[in-house]
Formats: sequence, structure tokens, C-alpha cells
Amino acid sequence: MEEARHFIGGEWSAASGGETIAVLDPSDGQPFTQLARGTAADIDAAVHAARRAFEGAWGAASAAERGRVLYRLSMLVAARQEELAQLEARDTGKPLKQARADSAALVRYFEFYAGAADKLHGETLPYQAGYTVMTIREPHGVTGHIVPWNYPMQIFGRSVGAALAVGNACVVKPAEDACLSVLRVAELAAEAGLPAGALNIVTGYGHEAGAALASRRAAGTRASASSDSSSTVGAIMTPRSTAAVASPSPPVARSPRNTCASFSICGIK
Repeated sequence: MEEARHFIGGEWSAASGGETIAVLDPSDGQPFTQLARGTAADIDAAVHAARRAFEGAWGAASAAERGRVLYRLSMLVAARQEELAQLEARDTGKPLKQARADSAALVRYFEFYAGAADKLHGETLPYQAGYTVMTIREPHGVTGHIVPWNYPMQIFGRSVGAALAVGNACVVKPAEDACLSVLRVAELAAEAGLPAGALNIVTGYGHEAGAALASRRAAGTRASASSDSSSTVGAIMTPRSTAAVASPSPPVARSPRNTCASFSICGIK
């Protein structure tokens, strides 16, 4: 299989440091491809690309236009469910039956958020005579997403799909054990018409690329985490902000392969 590279600003690129990570087939322990080993410089490039997209074509798109792009993406994913399932099963070692269920769920996430894009409304609130009080929903801007190894397609769909639907531009750092299906979906997103930079994927290790993405978060913004967040990921995220939704779980003996957590980082700079 061809070496997997970062997807930044609508283009495939090697790691800035030129290093790679071997991707092992869990069934036999043998390498079958390579990933780009992302660095802070790669994260910086991805954030800048996302900012340009948010301040440009993607930020200017109407809610209806965003919904159409996501719907086209759902159709492309639907046509390639088996391909994505085979890719994720080989990459993560999960049973093919489960991988097929995950690719089907990914289709539904994009279908759902495509329909939701133009249905997120603000409110007008009753107040004193002569006053108008209203709330307006706005995108954060650039959001960061750290996706674990166990359900990469599903977690990507429900976090990145939602962020794109409301007009954010995304930077995603998938687990080094589960990058291939996410990279393929990014390619399909470009085919669906998502503007360059609206979705960026940086592969690499959590303590390098992941930590760099977490540290980009602006003070006072919010990180949301899944309820199974590991103590390791919590230790990386918590010092950077007190706004983490899920607290780190108590320290327990875990192998890195059995540790999984999902974080979405809002409003990064």
C-alpha cells in the first residue's frame, strides 16, 4: 500500500521532519504501509489552512450549501462502505462485521448532519418593553479533533460531521493505530466539494502531534471528551484548561493499545 501522508489544505504532504511510522497489520504483526509522523510544525500548517478556509470559502458558505456538501459526502461514503470497512478492519484489527457496521454508521452521521446544517436556530427571548433580546448561534472557527483507535470512522463522523455542519474548519489527529479510513474519508470530502483547508488530517503520535494540537487551544475555550477518556489523555489535556468536560479516569494499568479517548477542541488559534 502507498505511504499515507498528511492531508493539509486540500493536498497530500509528507511530515515536515521527513519521518514515518510503520503501520502493522494486527493479524500478523507485519508492516503493510507507512504513516507520516506529524510534528508541531505540521499541526501549525493544518491550523493555518483551516483558518484560511474558515475566513474564506467555507466560512462564507451558507448553511444550505454546507448541508449539500455533507450530503454528497454521505453518498460517496455509502458507495464505498465495503472499501472503508476492509481498510479499517485491516488497520485496527477489528472484525469485518464490526467495521461494516461502522462504515454504515458513518453514512448516517453525514446524512444526519447534512439535514441539520440549516436547522440550527437562535432564539428570541421575552424581555422588557422596548427591548429585543436574541441569541445567535455561530461557529467557533477552527476546531481540533483527537480521534481514538477503536472506532475511528464512527467518532470522526459524529464529531467532525457536526463541526463541519455548523461551519467550523477542522484539524484532526487520528490515533496512529487507526488513520487509514479517516484519510480516505478526507479524500472523499474533497471530492464532495469541501473547500481546501476545511478538513485537515495530521497523523502521528499523541505525545507529538496530539500534544501540539491540544496546546493550540486558546485560553477559555472548551474541550469535550468521551466518557471513557484515559488518564494519559486527561493528563495531556487538563493542564491546558480547566474546561475539559470529562475528568480523567483513575490511574489503572493499561497498555497503550487498550487506551481510548476522544477529544474535540473548540476555538483553537
